[in-house]
Amino acid sequence: MSNRHLSRTIAMQSLYEWDFNNLDKNVLEDLASKNLKEFAPEFEDNGFVNHTIKGVATHLDEINGLITKYAPEWPLDQITIVDRNVLRIGIYELKFSKGEIPPKVAINEAIELAKTFGGESSGKFINGVLGTIYKDMVKNGEAPIAQPEHDKLEKKDNNK
Repeated sequence: MSNRHLSRTIAMQSLYEWDFNNLDKNVLEDLASKNLKEFAPEFEDNGFVNHTIKGVATHLDEINGLITKYAPEWPLDQITIVDRNVLRIGIYELKFSKGEIPPKVAINEAIELAKTFGGESSGKFINGVLGTIYKDMVKNGEAPIAQPEHDKLEKKDNNK
């Protein structure tokens, strides 16, 4: 399992616990720390888990609005807790990560989380919602064009 995938898994578990117990957003970092210690005690994620859950918490109302808009047949409280929080991570990475996460990576990672932790049709549901959001982002000129870090460094070195 890659480092980022493990980080997303811990983030999803933390968001799940927060959502299931209807807790205040302020406890998310504590939940993430607890889950990192419990599920990945030797793992150093360089803050990716906290960055992700803070991003989801900061943009929660906008993210929930997008879920409601792009999954209109499913009221937010009727979407399973796993699917709801996988969507939140995926939407955060797609719309609010400012190109740090390439869109295809955000979508594929969310699908993998849904397949691992969700129900039989979770992967298809997540793919449908995130794919539609991404298509609209492209249509509206909002899709980030993320470059891998090594490409940015090469261009910087070549411009000297």
